[in-house]
Amino acid sequence: MYKTKKFRIRPLEEVLNDLKECAITEPHTQRIFLADGDALVIPTEQLLKILNACYKFFPKLERVTGYANPKNLLEKTVEELKAIQETGLSMIYYGIESGDEELLKKIKKQATTEQMIEGCKKAHQAGLVISLTVILGLAGKKGSQKHAEETASLLNQINPRYISALTLMLGPFEKNYKKAMGADFEFLNKLDFLRELKGMVQALKVKDSIFRTNHASNYLPIKGNLPEDKDKILTQIEYALTHPQLLRPEEWRAL
Repeated sequence: MYKTKKFRIRPLEEVLNDLKECAITEPHTQRIFLADGDALVIPTEQLLKILNACYKFFPKLERVTGYANPKNLLEKTVEELKAIQETGLSMIYYGIESGDEELLKKIKKQATTEQMIEGCKKAHQAGLVISLTVILGLAGKKGSQKHAEETASLLNQINPRYISALTLMLGPFEKNYKKAMGADFEFLNKLDFLRELKGMVQALKVKDSIFRTNHASNYLPIKGNLPEDKDKILTQIEYALTHPQLLRPEEWRAL
């Protein structure tokens, strides 16, 4: 997604000017997402100024959200995260991708499950709502069951408010990924993805989490609350496995 972009933290003045300009054209804005892929890397003092400006320029603003990564949460103190939350960043989107330690190394996640648990614990202590994402299909056919079970284990330990499952989409990078993962790597097919999803849901023991597979990459959109809707979600997946014609067509993915 960011192959053509070079990362930088934009000067504060640039961001404030953008907010002022948008406040003129979109004065009724209720939600703001701090772009792009790593907003929480911004120094805390600067981020607080941006958040204050958001609520100053948009009087109807209800919430501000942004991405976070493991390094962000490990480097910022609980006090910093709490100040950020109190100033108006209500929720962070955080990709764990997998709970399989070996797989995390292969995909160069640059974080262990222990580090992700530690970082998310700090975020929870600061009052931040966490939306975690996982990626189905990362481990291929051979590692699918382990990926599902250990990802569920990590989710159980973090217990986020939101859980979203995405499905691996590599486009022109499929050959590169297959080569990096090893000679015996095989991509999953539609039904394999559903079986992996089923295995993960079966192993989930989270409390008060909203579970979704409504991302455009997925073949089967699902939404429910866990644990109360667990059986319903599993029934939906099982029905789709026996009625594959109901799955999203390949050409519709990412739309």
